[in-house]
Amino acid sequence: MTKLKWGLIGGGEGSQIGPAHRLGALADGLFEFSAAALDHRPDIGRNFAKTLGIHENRAYGDWHEMLTNETKREDRIDLVTVATPNSTHFEITKAFLEAGFNVLCEKPMTMTVEEAKDLVEVSRKTGQICAVNYGYTGYPMVRQMRSMVANGDLGAIRVVVAEFAGGFMADAKDAENPRVRWRFDPTQAGMAAVTVDCGIHALHMACFVTGQKVTSVSSDFGHGIKSRQLEDDNLSAFRMNQGTIGRLWTSGLAIGRTHGLTLQVFGEVGGLRWTQEQPNQLFWTPLNQPTQILERGGNYLSEAAERANRITVGHPEGMVMAFASLYRDLGDVISAMNEGNRPDEMACWYPDVEDGCHSIEIVQAMVESAKGGSAWVDV
Repeated sequence: MTKLKWGLIGGGEGSQIGPAHRLGALADGLFEFSAAALDHRPDIGRNFAKTLGIHENRAYGDWHEMLTNETKREDRIDLVTVATPNSTHFEITKAFLEAGFNVLCEKPMTMTVEEAKDLVEVSRKTGQICAVNYGYTGYPMVRQMRSMVANGDLGAIRVVVAEFAGGFMADAKDAENPRVRWRFDPTQAGMAAVTVDCGIHALHMACFVTGQKVTSVSSDFGHGIKSRQLEDDNLSAFRMNQGTIGRLWTSGLAIGRTHGLTLQVFGEVGGLRWTQEQPNQLFWTPLNQPTQILERGGNYLSEAAERANRITVGHPEGMVMAFASLYRDLGDVISAMNEGNRPDEMACWYPDVEDGCHSIEIVQAMVESAKGGSAWVDV
């Protein structure tokens, strides 16, 4: 099988997210790392790309150079990942879509709803994939949750509770730390801080697992560190289109929580609980029965969970393998498109441009609600 060609923009040396993308993209052997523009400092970006094995004529100084040169190549990249600061996502993603490239964009997809809707139209018009990196939905046991909900194992879904809370924004001395400071600058982060940085993952996971959309929200934004322009805590209620009651808590002030992404789903006849810090276990409680622990890799799991599984049961899989599931989805879909075939239905579970747009619509509604004293706002 001929490997697809992959390119990366951003995620350079010292980046938090770059290694996860590089390892995830290459994990299943569907892609080869062919082109890169890794840093806003051209020489540093080129040199680092070459240390990663990129040929010097495809180690670019910036994304403009990459777009110009890749467009001219017969062996152009099949997929480009945009892992740059939030404020640049829209411009770069739109430019590559319009030039005929498939794109995986880091979250948030855009800074505004208007930009998000623009990308929806561009993706439809060009026929190119615009995916969004809600990578946690690639975990096998998250896909097991989705399968069980869709299969009716829980009955009608009554309540979904999503959390993403940690202490990573709790130190007031970090006010001048550039790795933290930008997250509270509206010109760089957008309309919200912890909601866009973390809560958006939990919100998308709630939609992904339940198969529903958020229709209205009531939000209370907190500023635990008063000097910050944007929120560092968000407690929200929401409603979904099939009547499900939703709750979200996302915070950067939760000292003692390291990476507290959890999802709980409660239906008429059963409940599920999953936490990202213990990603290999899914807690399943049928009505009036003892709680069962479902293990990743078990031969009783759904086809979707098995598809995302790579390592023998009992051995931990982490975030990189979750990212790898999204890259596998995209690789399978792009290969099918290139060959004129219909992709596997489960390969189409990757978060797409409409998912990215819906997330931005939810965040905007939460911002409006918080400004209005937690009034309910339609999405």
